[in-house]
Amino acid sequence: MDSNRKTAVAAGLLFIAATAASLLGTAIEPTLTGSDYLTRISENMTRVSGGGLLELIAAVTSVGIAISLYSVLKRWSGTLALGAVVFRTIEAVMYMLAAVSMLSLPTIAQQFAQAVGVDRSWLQAIGDSLVAVRQEAILAGVFAFAVGALTYYYAFFRSRLLPRWLSGWGIAGVLLLLVACTSALFSRNPVTSYTILILPIAAQEIVMAVGLIARGFSSAAIEPVTIATVRTA
Repeated sequence: MDSNRKTAVAAGLLFIAATAASLLGTAIEPTLTGSDYLTRISENMTRVSGGGLLELIAAVTSVGIAISLYSVLKRWSGTLALGAVVFRTIEAVMYMLAAVSMLSLPTIAQQFAQAVGVDRSWLQAIGDSLVAVRQEAILAGVFAFAVGALTYYYAFFRSRLLPRWLSGWGIAGVLLLLVACTSALFSRNPVTSYTILILPIAAQEIVMAVGLIARGFSSAAIEPVTIATVRTA
């Protein structure tokens, strides 16, 4: 298996791991809305810890995607390849901040369950602040993901490393995601509430991941660059 094939397989597996960890983490975490969310957290400590761990996995695998693609994409555009790494690193940092905020809530929830009176008000305020930080960190992370993903989908589209319909689907999906992020920014609703705008890019990444694992990059797109590199050397 040559290096380009290994890169494609690694990227495909990372895409699947990042998507699976993100979706599963969202599914198992208690809802952080309503006045009684601290009570729900105190009753579901395992789910909160598991969700936070999955978010950390999603963060690490997200930046891993851009790093794994860098060696291939830099042949067409070092700027785009580096931009993808930078923005997906920012995404990972924001997701880690969101995960840490989530993992901090069980301690507050336990104290809240045992407290009375004024102490409960203070603990509720701390919990609300952690939830607010988490929501803003997730939104910033999704914005960073969208910019980073747009750079490598554009590079894929130009280079034809992937079928253009697949790269075009990715570009369209990212643009819809940016609409969701902008709507969340001004409406103050969680970005995850705009499911219909998020689904296209989520589906595209799964399809692309399977394609990378099964078929890899287009050899017709890679060979001309390899030949040109050899001649230049």
